[in-house]
Amino acid sequence: MEPRRKQLLFRSHHCGMKENDILLGRFADRYITELSDDLLDQFDALMQYNDIDVMNWIIGKTPVPADYANELMTLIQRFNKTA
Repeated sequence: MEPRRKQLLFRSHHCGMKENDILLGRFADRYITELSDDLLDQFDALMQYNDIDVMNWIIGKTPVPADYANELMTLIQRFNKTA
């Protein structure tokens, strides 16, 4: 696996909040090798954001801001609804 993907995989399991470690880590375990460069960029940007907000967006507790309402967020939300 290339270094960027390895780094994002590691970070997805060490977000700061255990809930996000589960939500993002399991998603990354499944999809990190398949994500395009654009989706990796979106994932990297998402990992920079506040943990509680990211969790709330994923579980649908609060609306996703326009900057993060993208293909990646749709994939993450869909994955976590079915997983």
